[in-house]
Amino acid sequence: MRYLITGGAGFIGSHLAEELLRRGHEVYILDDLSTGSINNIRHLKTHDKFHYVIDTVMNKQLTAELIDGADIVYHLAAAVGVKLIVESPVRTIETNIQATEIVLALANKKKRPVFVASTSEVYGKSENLPFREDGDLVMGATTKGRWSYACSKAIDEFLTLAYWKERKLPTVVARLFNTVGPRQTGQYGMVVPNFARQALAGQPITVFGDGKQTRCFCHVSDVVRALIGLMEKPEGYGNVYNIGNHQEVSILDLAKQIREIAQSKSEIVFVPYEKAYEEGFEDMPRRVPDTGKIKNFIGWTPTVALPQILADVVEFYRRN
Repeated sequence: MRYLITGGAGFIGSHLAEELLRRGHEVYILDDLSTGSINNIRHLKTHDKFHYVIDTVMNKQLTAELIDGADIVYHLAAAVGVKLIVESPVRTIETNIQATEIVLALANKKKRPVFVASTSEVYGKSENLPFREDGDLVMGATTKGRWSYACSKAIDEFLTLAYWKERKLPTVVARLFNTVGPRQTGQYGMVVPNFARQALAGQPITVFGDGKQTRCFCHVSDVVRALIGLMEKPEGYGNVYNIGNHQEVSILDLAKQIREIAQSKSEIVFVPYEKAYEEGFEDMPRRVPDTGKIKNFIGWTPTVALPQILADVVEFYRRN
């Protein structure tokens, strides 16, 4: 099979490319390196079935050529990370919505199956836990910048499902819950790599808020396995799936675990949200996925436990 991955030089995209190549497929990636890195794919460049193009999805002629030559399209290109979202809301909205519009429209011409990556952020302020794919999405006020990301990805989902319903384009949407692992950067606010880097450098580990908020972290290898499995079964077209782990951990406990794994003496310090992001920033106390739908469909469950996930990230930063 021949695959196209937009955002393929990003954290998840590079791992997906790696696994598809390992399975014997041909992989093309398109990435403008705005949040991805050539270092993520440097080790793949000598593979005879790997091809990469440094450009943007907004280059419609190029994107059309790549999509026409693909059997399956993974659309992972997006603005990511809370820090980027708060600081660059225009870029966030334009990147997420326009890029998805282009990919879907071009894929529809040849009916190429498209996977669109979404996020647990779309659940917004919902308190109906664990989050189910058919649950209500509860957004904050439009004056709160962080909700622009959630809303833009929700629009992506509506558009993706509309292409399936109205135009019979084979599409799948997956909402990812805190995917972590080697090669993830903390540059845009990702908590695990930030904590790992701070702990290894002996710097203060900065916990935003009171640290009582909980999250569930899923290893990138488990996520990649789910992404591939979903696109191998056409019966799943037109559906939305949660992909994530079930093991909750508070951000404060996360900082303590990473400090211990790194054998660090770093101090843990608390930073108010308004200082870290913006005045009136709203965060969710818990974010837990219900993954029964994907388990029932392809038998997927996460296999990597939190201690191993954190150890992998710490080891990656120790080597780099």
